[in-house]
Amino acid sequence: MSKPELEFHLPSEPWANTGDGIAEQTLAADPQSGARTALVRWAPGTGTSPTGPSRHDYWEEVFLLDGELTDHTLGTTFTAGHYACRPPGMPHGPWSTRPGVTMLVFTYPDAAPQATPSSPERAVARFSASGLASLS
Repeated sequence: MSKPELEFHLPSEPWANTGDGIAEQTLAADPQSGARTALVRWAPGTGTSPTGPSRHDYWEEVFLLDGELTDHTLGTTFTAGHYACRPPGMPHGPWSTRPGVTMLVFTYPDAAPQATPSSPERAVARFSASGLASLS
């Protein structure tokens, strides 16, 4: 099984409140494999600091569409246009947002042996808005 074939359309899935100021709208999903594409929206003032850094057993790609997200481990605030690609097991966060943030998130199961980062520093790829515009 795989994600459904979908041509351009307005997503019809409702936004689901996942708690603590976070809502998600699934755009496409494969229930069998666990692969998923979603919009994730954090309300102003939302944060994950009490839970500390996160780790999970799947790949995750995140593209910030608007707003800003502060990584408290790195001491850096990321804004629209920033992108992250995280292998299974990679620590990330904790996070907070003052104005709110909307992200495009892709998750998919690990297709290779689990990667483990060697240090708390993490690579973050940055795409500037002008760089994205040049791709069109």
